[in-house]
Amino acid sequence: MGFFYVMDSKSEKNYFAHDSAFVDEGCEIGSGTKIWHFSHIMKNCKIGNNCNIGQNVVVSPEVILGNNVKVQNNVSIYTGVTCGDDVFLGPSMVFTNVINPRSAVNRKDQYAKTIVGKGVSIGANATIVCGHDIGDFAFIGAGAVVTKHVPDYALLVGNPARQTGWMSEYGHKLAFDEKGFATCAESGQTYSLIENKVKRIS
Repeated sequence: MGFFYVMDSKSEKNYFAHDSAFVDEGCEIGSGTKIWHFSHIMKNCKIGNNCNIGQNVVVSPEVILGNNVKVQNNVSIYTGVTCGDDVFLGPSMVFTNVINPRSAVNRKDQYAKTIVGKGVSIGANATIVCGHDIGDFAFIGAGAVVTKHVPDYALLVGNPARQTGWMSEYGHKLAFDEKGFATCAESGQTYSLIENKVKRIS
């Protein structure tokens, strides 16, 4: 997972935040990032360079977002989540951070961690149940409910989410031949499938 440069708290502000957005103290936000209407970036978050945080987004304390992360409208990113570079979070998708929440029981010391790898896309209205990491360049379909770890390049759909194939780094479904090789239709990149693991080879 790639990490990123974040602005020193003593440096001049080098990101954009709409007048209706709230950015709490202790946040580190990289150059070129934009935060739009009615979004709330809570304390001690780290957000990389050139991110786009859409309208009505909540980023809870201590969340980490890499460079070039695109967060669409109405997304909730709760404490315990770390996203790598180039992640796409679709409209109204949500992460959780407690397996068994109860209003009357305080479980703030039981937040589970979720790591989202480089280049992952998560579709609109998807839910990522906490404690399940998502591998690099995985693709989670709209409305999916992820309840297990997701391999690199995997395509998951449904509730509960199930794997239905593999995706290229450009977001195209890969068709592997009998020798375990596939080519992305858009980029021409080639991939191998060995022992149920995908790797880009060119």
